[in-house]
Amino acid sequence: MHTIQTKAAVTADHQLTLSLPPEIQAGEYQVVIVLEAQPRQPQTQQPLQFPVDDYGPWPTDLSLHREEMYGDFGR
Repeated sequence: MHTIQTKAAVTADHQLTLSLPPEIQAGEYQVVIVLEAQPRQPQTQQPLQFPVDDYGPWPTDLSLHREEMYGDFGR
């Protein structure tokens, strides 16, 4: 006997759709279904709020060439 907890979808025409783990073999089973009193409300996630630092525009004479960043000794 297996106890499986998974999510299932009930459509408007009262069809139940669920996915089982791959270790369940094909065949006919006796199944007991326990439903919660109310369907779960979809949880909406708030967008992440990252801090933003504004240091102004890049200097016009800024050079990011590898040779100028690392000099004669490489990294």
